[in-house]
Amino acid sequence: MNTTFTLRTSVLAAAIAVMPLAYATTMTKAEYKADKIRISAEYKADKAACGSLAGNANDICVEQAKGKEKLALAELEYAHTGKSEDHNKIMKAKAEADYAVAKEKCDDLAGNAKDVCVQQAKAAETKALADAKLDKKVGEAHTEATDDKRDAQYKVAAEKCDALAGDAKSSCMAAAKLKYGKS
Repeated sequence: MNTTFTLRTSVLAAAIAVMPLAYATTMTKAEYKADKIRISAEYKADKAACGSLAGNANDICVEQAKGKEKLALAELEYAHTGKSEDHNKIMKAKAEADYAVAKEKCDDLAGNAKDVCVQQAKAAETKALADAKLDKKVGEAHTEATDDKRDAQYKVAAEKCDALAGDAKSSCMAAAKLKYGKS
């Protein structure tokens, strides 16, 4: 019975250990390439639609198209990899795109009103980038804390295994290593 329990525990631990790998890549390379082509085509269409506008309205439209493309590419990359650093790139792309559009809209103004508008746009970008940086640091701290917890739990499991002898100890250590990602 003890061997059956250990075997089941080992299989369950292996399944749990493999689960994050299954979710890491959420789309195939073909889907990724197709979406990249779609994003490029949408950008070209959006930019072409700006051709009917003149002056600063055209410039604003082009910046919106560029920002939309940049954000879509960042979102695509995150959907493809699932990495937290790619999620952070989404936040940065949005901040930079919003700034570029807001700054371009300021060109319709003159004098002090334009200066104030540009400063407001820059302040909004700085805040958004700071939020992205904070989100990144929180994510890193969370990952580090999770790793520390897993290490502590492994040490406890290993200590429990030390009370056993022979095959029971070996299978207990193997199960603990598998469960807590140790090699």
